[in-house]
Amino acid sequence: MQQIAELAQIIDQWTEGDGVTPTAVPRLSMARASKITEPMHGMHQPAFCVIAQGRKQVMVGDRVYVYGPSHHLVVTVDVPVVGQVIEASPEEPYLSLKLELDTSIVAELMLAMGMSDEAARPERLCMALNPTAPELIDAVLRLARLLDSPRDIAVLAPMAEREILYRLLLGDQAALLRQIATGDSSTRQVSRAIGWIKQNFKKPFSIEAVAMEARMSTSSLHAHFKDVTGLSPLQYQKQLRLQEARRLILSQSLDAAIAGHSVGYDSPSQFSREYSRLFGAPPLKDIQRLRQSPERYAEG
Repeated sequence: MQQIAELAQIIDQWTEGDGVTPTAVPRLSMARASKITEPMHGMHQPAFCVIAQGRKQVMVGDRVYVYGPSHHLVVTVDVPVVGQVIEASPEEPYLSLKLELDTSIVAELMLAMGMSDEAARPERLCMALNPTAPELIDAVLRLARLLDSPRDIAVLAPMAEREILYRLLLGDQAALLRQIATGDSSTRQVSRAIGWIKQNFKKPFSIEAVAMEARMSTSSLHAHFKDVTGLSPLQYQKQLRLQEARRLILSQSLDAAIAGHSVGYDSPSQFSREYSRLFGAPPLKDIQRLRQSPERYAEG
């Protein structure tokens, strides 16, 4: 508890207001929320996430993950999520830390640990929620403390980051992490498919092209993609399109029909229907809500 309390103090020090705060440490960000939030749609990158105060709920497809200070979340592929802070107040705000995963470091550590050829139980889920060991929090604290000594970051941050990933590879989520660094794993194949969809989401959908990029049959792609992300490849593409259209309407004040067309929708009515289904309101009403409560839009 003392370790978590210190981590909360550091996050509190380096986050001035509600929202996500990047830090001087590469790939490290912090988040604060002084009240319970509405469900927030966003794209979660591969990352290691720790909560120092408060609680959060993350939904991926039909899976729900709820966690607080005693557990940590590992995410291994880019995946659309709905996140909601479910415990926070001005007196005790939600405070969290996120370290984006560097796959190359995971692969290096696996080689150093002699894990690359280990037979592992197939892990198809893209997320894992596990108890946080004191040794892992120690490494997280060493990384976070570096914010108070900027000159040490370039040398010491990589060492602390490697220890965090090392501790994760020793923990219950080891099989999940090994999958993202193993070239022929189903998770790595799905990651290649995700990369193709992200680059081509505005174009007409081609399951054959996605399967070719993933080096899988179309039937295997459907099965493994759903296992990993909780979505079909087509549903994944639709969420990318709708989230990008929402960003364009909000940040560039585009008309809904123009925004929908710019992300690949030929039919304004289809765009409006699918937008309402995902975000709970048609574009104009949804954007009005977002502008009144900007924290609805920021995922952290």
